[in-house]
Amino acid sequence: MQVPTGFGLAETHGILAQDVIRNQYSSEGRGWCSLFASSQVELPFDGRFKAVEDQLIVWHRDGPVHIEGEGGAKPFRRIVPAGGVHLIPGGSEFSIRLTGILSTMHVYVRRKTLLEVAAEIAAGDPDAIEILPGVMDKDGMLLALMKPVEMVLESDIDQGGLCADYLALSLAAHLIEYYSTARLKSRGDLSRRGPVSGTVNQAIAFMHANLDRSIGLDDIARAVERSASHLARTFKTDIGVPPHRYLMRLRVEKAQELLADTNLPIAEVAAECGFTHQEHLTHQFRRFCHTTPAAFRRSRRN
Repeated sequence: MQVPTGFGLAETHGILAQDVIRNQYSSEGRGWCSLFASSQVELPFDGRFKAVEDQLIVWHRDGPVHIEGEGGAKPFRRIVPAGGVHLIPGGSEFSIRLTGILSTMHVYVRRKTLLEVAAEIAAGDPDAIEILPGVMDKDGMLLALMKPVEMVLESDIDQGGLCADYLALSLAAHLIEYYSTARLKSRGDLSRRGPVSGTVNQAIAFMHANLDRSIGLDDIARAVERSASHLARTFKTDIGVPPHRYLMRLRVEKAQELLADTNLPIAEVAAECGFTHQEHLTHQFRRFCHTTPAAFRRSRRN
């Protein structure tokens, strides 16, 4: 199977490649395919940036700060408070002048992901849908989606990117519903689907067969010949949890078996179950089992 290319810094506008960026966490090199994310402190700058095809969301983590520039063919001049959000649609050139030091998170959502979600939830041609540019003081729902991206990015708990893929779908759905020109399908339209249990069973079988390697939502979707957005929605409907959480549960269950039945070192158990390192296994084991791998092994041996 072809390994998907990660979403890298070179595909972004170039803001984050400037020498005004400090204390940066980045998803560069972590295999994320649907999202690129970076958190940092930005020093004042003034620049103009060429268009890229993917959607950019800039979250102002502190403030207030004065920004001005031009985007979507319209000039803007704003004092943006902490929690403010700047939306820069794919395909748009823009200029911006930042006048103060600012802590931000930049999240890019693949256009491909936006189109997949639009095909599921919006009427008409997905290609005709536009995300509208703008600067807003706050959007609680959007920030509730950005904060998990920040947690995954800065804690390094999910290098495989499956969680990031799922968050990309949620962000895309929010942007389409609240910040686009789309007309959403009715609930009746959304519910008229063919049988999905076979697809979900195939997805679960693929997860079982690949527990020892890093796989993302796109990998699973290709294996069952469905779009990532379709698979995520049907999986949640059928199983009750998103694919990334189900996969993590399978990894923890396999780790329980190896800890109980073998003498493999815990670091090797982590690798056998697809965790990036022993600390990643310990973090998820605590989350699901409320104990550590070492304590679990001791309880089974006593």
